[in-house]
Amino acid sequence: MDRRSFLAAAGAGLLLPAPLTGTRPASSSRTLRADPFTLGVASGDPGTDGFVLWTRLAPDPLGGAGLGGMPSRDADVDWQVSADERFSKIVKSGTVPARARGAHSVHVEVSGLEPGRDYFYRFRSEGRLSPHGRTRTTPGERVETPLAFAVAACAHYEHGYYTAYRRLAEQEPDLVVFLGDYMYEYGPSGYTALAGRVRTHTPGTCVTLADYRLRHAQYKSDHDLQAAHAAAPWLVAFDDHEVENNWAGPVSSSGAPSFARRRAAAFRAYYENMPLRRATLRGAGLNLNRRVSWGSLARFHLLDTRQFRDDQACDDGVRGGCDDRLSTDRTLLGAGQWRWLEDGLRGSGARWNLLGQQILMTHRDFRRGPGREVNLDSWDGYAPERTRLLESLSRTANPVVLTGDAHMHHLADLKTDFDDPDSPVVARELVATSIASDGDGYRDRTWIAESLAENPHISYIDQRRGYIMARLTRDDLSVDFRTLDRISRRGAPARTSHRVTIPATPGT
Repeated sequence: MDRRSFLAAAGAGLLLPAPLTGTRPASSSRTLRADPFTLGVASGDPGTDGFVLWTRLAPDPLGGAGLGGMPSRDADVDWQVSADERFSKIVKSGTVPARARGAHSVHVEVSGLEPGRDYFYRFRSEGRLSPHGRTRTTPGERVETPLAFAVAACAHYEHGYYTAYRRLAEQEPDLVVFLGDYMYEYGPSGYTALAGRVRTHTPGTCVTLADYRLRHAQYKSDHDLQAAHAAAPWLVAFDDHEVENNWAGPVSSSGAPSFARRRAAAFRAYYENMPLRRATLRGAGLNLNRRVSWGSLARFHLLDTRQFRDDQACDDGVRGGCDDRLSTDRTLLGAGQWRWLEDGLRGSGARWNLLGQQILMTHRDFRRGPGREVNLDSWDGYAPERTRLLESLSRTANPVVLTGDAHMHHLADLKTDFDDPDSPVVARELVATSIASDGDGYRDRTWIAESLAENPHISYIDQRRGYIMARLTRDDLSVDFRTLDRISRRGAPARTSHRVTIPATPGT
């Protein structure tokens, strides 16, 4: 079986691995009647000598008030890392507890491996074996190894099938950068005006810890999503729907009471269901702004554009004539994250600097003709801080901004003054359309042409579903905007609808 066939089968849970060797049996002699690995496996946050391995035991994903049908006891989970996909060269192994209080999730922080190479991993618990996954370590700090990575975001379960995840997995990236809205908090048909409903959410809007655990389990049960996780390590960050639409710092967009409790529940469920390091946990919050280097070739700076922001100006939404958005006192990143980012950009010796963040950074005028309307939930609602950030990027080696949220592909030039045609371009922004949110999408060529004319710094827009596939070398960044014609039915192919090559700046 070739690697692509292997990964597709492993992601779908179709391979039965050989018995684990070199680890002790799970401590309990009791076994479950059903497979506890229904949510698949995942890896993330790679480093030069290791990565995080994740799974969560859930023989009945939608049962047991968010506990996945597991008994109310801890369970031992054996894990293995192999240098080959047949698991004949075991390089690391161990046993960890899946705690009942953590919804039987497992986060193994593996270290002591070789830099810049593929590894394969699997788990065993309760007498059952998990699917395999493929992951990799990052290159050594002075190595310029080329990088193939995917960018994805926004996967509303009700709006369609996750075919885009399957197509992404088939391209075998070295890394997947996921930029928010991994799951949606709405109850059934809570947000289907644009897309209709292809599948149905678990009952109720997510408010409690049990609600969020159930919703994550429903999403993770999808085999196409499992295939994408099994294909490569992920760097993940949340946006708004992992908690509540358009929340801002401590502020609920709906004015719901007890938002602090709801947010804490959402954060906990997010950690339990993502391949994140323990250092991510920070009291009732999550520390998601972090850096990952790919040798000396690239440094990823992942931002958190939700947890530290001021409330949106002028009652949020798409508005015109909102002067409050221009206040220099308003912040999107927060003072601490701003200092962290400035230090990281200033101290980066990488050839390329990639900012992974959630919301449209480029200015986008939604009104065609005279006047202006902007999305106040995006960087347009925090314009002075955006100018400061772009000024910092102008002093940074080969900056590229990676973005989600918009449900449309965008390719944009970022400038410190978007109203001045002669303002120099300081970075490019690559905006990934959604995996599923807003359904099949469409190609309204008239609307696209008018939008591009209104925003000349934006050169490409596509409203269909898909993801970005990119290849980075010392000399350039080659970008394929991948799209699917439909997700309301399974099986659509992915095609490159637009391609661009961004050359490195000479002398950097």
